[in-house]
Amino acid sequence: MSTTGIDSWAVDLAEVTTIYPFQGSEVLMVVIGVVLWLLWHVWQIKHENDYFKEKLTHASEDNIRKSIEEG
Repeated sequence: MSTTGIDSWAVDLAEVTTIYPFQGSEVLMVVIGVVLWLLWHVWQIKHENDYFKEKLTHASEDNIRKSIEEG
């Protein structure tokens, strides 16, 4: 099964126009990949900051309760 229209590689490749699917859309795919990668990093940073703020708040409340009960 051929997706490029090439039946045999025993040809002069200078005469072949496309040798793989989606030729010419490399820049678009790189831009989409970089944008998704950056969005993932932004989401990950926000998620981790929220998680650590929640843990810090919880730890602070526990320390206050322990101090009150011991004192």
